[in-house]
Amino acid sequence: MYAIKRSLRFIRGAVLTYGPSFIKRSVWNKEYLTDKWNFNDSTTADCIYPYLENYSNNGTILDLGCGSGNTANELSLHSYTRYVGVDISDSALSKARSWTENNGRTAKNTFVRGDLLSYVPTQQFDVILFRESMYHVPLGKVKGVLDHYAQYLKPDGVIIVRMHAGDNNWKPKYRPTAMLRSIERQFDVLHKAESRVGRLGTILVFRPRQAA
Repeated sequence: MYAIKRSLRFIRGAVLTYGPSFIKRSVWNKEYLTDKWNFNDSTTADCIYPYLENYSNNGTILDLGCGSGNTANELSLHSYTRYVGVDISDSALSKARSWTENNGRTAKNTFVRGDLLSYVPTQQFDVILFRESMYHVPLGKVKGVLDHYAQYLKPDGVIIVRMHAGDNNWKPKYRPTAMLRSIERQFDVLHKAESRVGRLGTILVFRPRQAA
């Protein structure tokens, strides 16, 4: 039974990373119509928020893979002026918009359907966030995807990646660890933090590397 579940998780992960957009959208829509991701409806204690509030500096945030909108609605209202959340799932975005309306944040929060591998922003941002969404970028495309979005940073803007890099026993997992190391090698890291509350969580704050 364990082997079957592990195989199914592997197949799901491969589809959500390498599959065409319409298939990924279908999978995420079905999952967000169930209670599978309801645990994300309350993440106010997450270690990501102090970094977002500090680096956004009452500016603009692009959230790639925003899910049901927890970042948009849990972030301090006075720490940003405009938030754009992008997700491939219509079901997730519907929940995000509903949450935003109930929370009185429609003037600040906007949500757009898009695949984070190909989405093209329409403005520049102070912070571009990958909160638990970098997993769905193929390892060989991490640099290219980050370079693409770096074009839409303001002059002092930053990219923030937040990932669970290990299992519940804090044992590092190969793929997310390789992604983080790739970022550290190829970008200028301003801040790195690790949390061992639950799984091993890592936050990287970085910018494109400046030519010498």
